[in-house]
Amino acid sequence: MSSSGSESGIGGGIGAGSASPAGDPAGEGQGDGGAPTTGAPIGAPAGTPGGGRAPRSGDPAAEGVPEMPRPRVREFAAHSVGGGLALLLTLVGVLAGVAMIPLGAAVATGGGQPALIILGVVVILGSIFAMSGLNTVAPGEARVVQLFGRYRGTIRKDGLRWVNPLTSRTRISTRVRNHETPVLKVNDAYGNPIELAAVVVWRVEDTAQATFEVDDFKEFVSTQTEAAVRHIAIEYPYDAHDEEGLSLRGNAEEITQKLAVELHARIETAGVQIIESRFTHLAYAPEIASAMLQRQQAGAVVAARRQIVDGAVGMVEAAISRITEQDIVELDQERKAAMVSNLMVVLCGDRAAQPVLNTGTLYQ
Repeated sequence: MSSSGSESGIGGGIGAGSASPAGDPAGEGQGDGGAPTTGAPIGAPAGTPGGGRAPRSGDPAAEGVPEMPRPRVREFAAHSVGGGLALLLTLVGVLAGVAMIPLGAAVATGGGQPALIILGVVVILGSIFAMSGLNTVAPGEARVVQLFGRYRGTIRKDGLRWVNPLTSRTRISTRVRNHETPVLKVNDAYGNPIELAAVVVWRVEDTAQATFEVDDFKEFVSTQTEAAVRHIAIEYPYDAHDEEGLSLRGNAEEITQKLAVELHARIETAGVQIIESRFTHLAYAPEIASAMLQRQQAGAVVAARRQIVDGAVGMVEAAISRITEQDIVELDQERKAAMVSNLMVVLCGDRAAQPVLNTGTLYQ
């Protein structure tokens, strides 16, 4: 298959592990707006294929990747209670209020005060208002809780939960997602136009950062992924001219690992975890694909010829050594040279040898 065509599924990226969100630590300070100012970061990457932690921005291993602003808010668990008990209490309140109204009407008919009717109405309205604090959290979802603009934590426990009804709750999916970039046309390190695309597997790890650190974390991931892919593409050639240099086609594993490291550095501030990154399309641009194919074919022919010559030299050397050691025939330097020449022609030729009968001697 021509290497100028698309190479699907090229290389695997690194996976970044994660720490599960912890509860609001005791004594944790809060700055303006109620956002916690201390606490362990959530969504820090764990292992890389080599076994160590993924390099973070600012580390020597991550040199060359952008350094994003440090997050101002970290996720912590919101205070919530079981929704079943809260639902039962609110229903009891509604029923109690409904019962108070006819009882108060009977008292008012007898000349009493209608206070019981008013109390019943208040109890019903209060119970209905309290019922608005109920939330259904599905697996793979979270609710970011805010009270008058202040971050009050995140609900991750699935099921029916109840929180302060005065709060607002924003739903955020924490499920694994795919983002595939369009086919991008860029110039590689040698200036050759190439086409490439990548797919990134990611998920939201810190819901507070995803909500408050960026305007739209989905658009942020999309833009930063495309920027990282373009940056990686211009740093390396499609094909390396020397064996020691890295190339996009020949060193897919190393390149995708660098891509994952750069992606992590770019979108860490949004509370997003990169699970895997992979090139899905890699090819020369159509306008130079034919010329590059001829160059690759010429290189393949040269490599094949080199291997044939190396093998032929070894075979000739072994043949002369055996003839000399076993004293089959005495060969002077001139006869050895003629034998080497004939063997090399036969072994390295691309056509079948034509036998020629020599009726004389080498010296006639």
